[in-house]
Amino acid sequence: MDKLKRVLSGRDAEEPSSLAEVIDATSLGWGTRVKGFIACFAIGCVCSLLGSCLLWVPKKGLTLFAVFYTLGNIASIGSTLFLMGPVKQLKRMFEPTRLIATIVMLVSI
Repeated sequence: MDKLKRVLSGRDAEEPSSLAEVIDATSLGWGTRVKGFIACFAIGCVCSLLGSCLLWVPKKGLTLFAVFYTLGNIASIGSTLFLMGPVKQLKRMFEPTRLIATIVMLVSI
């Protein structure tokens, strides 16, 4: 059964390399990925809403808004790392069709 899984997943080599073993050992299951996504996205939404509410605090409201809203945006963007992985996320963000939008978003943060 293990050999069938290796063949179907494209890893037909007899002896898996140590790098392949590390990647397999550190990869998250789909359920864990979804839980991480939901948790990180929820934290991002809460931080963004909290920042919007703190905007009306006298004297330090603008600073608190900037800090919490930025943390909320970073957490929300980071939540997608759980679903597709960091390398794939960065590759997609910096594709030629998305490059301008990515630069504008990163500069805005």
